[in-house]
Amino acid sequence: MPRTLDGQITMEKTPSYFVTKEAPARISAMSKDAKLIVVVRDPVTRVISDYTQTLSKRPDIPTFESLTFKNRTTGLIDISWSAIQIGIYAKHLENWLQYFPMSQILFVSGERLITDPAGELGRVQDFLGLKRIITDKHFYFNKTKGFPCLKKAEGSSKPHCLGKTKGRTHPNIDPEVVQRLREFYRPFNMKFYQMTGHDFGWD
Repeated sequence: MPRTLDGQITMEKTPSYFVTKEAPARISAMSKDAKLIVVVRDPVTRVISDYTQTLSKRPDIPTFESLTFKNRTTGLIDISWSAIQIGIYAKHLENWLQYFPMSQILFVSGERLITDPAGELGRVQDFLGLKRIITDKHFYFNKTKGFPCLKKAEGSSKPHCLGKTKGRTHPNIDPEVVQRLREFYRPFNMKFYQMTGHDFGWD
């Protein structure tokens, strides 16, 4: 990566950093002053989305229900499934807080990125110490995608929407399974709300 010049901000994005045990120590060793932005969404929706993504690449995978439970009768959730583990945000955050203060971490709501993209990006701009340039006028809602799109990508006259891997239709999951997952994640969500000082409203 080229060196950052004065007046520039270098950004790098890798979704797995937040859940990779070694990442906080490595990033801290590189730069203790790094600002961290983490986009989170309802862990139940997230795990279904994760499954949908895998299913699109490997249609022969087991059912969502069989991957979710260690024992379907008792309703015991299989926490060895990585898709389940990712949504235990409080556990991952504890790891990061050993190396970074909360003041250097911004949690962005995935739900609000859809309902109020300019508002969430306003928070990001404030966090990075940038002038608020991106506003409501930069977005329009794409009904087909179910997501907001940027009215114009930089250097192009065409609007920029998320790629074809985003906004896929989720499979129908048994409401009982969804309910059991909600119960499983609830205590972790509550702990995460306390740690971040922000109620994401996932319950």
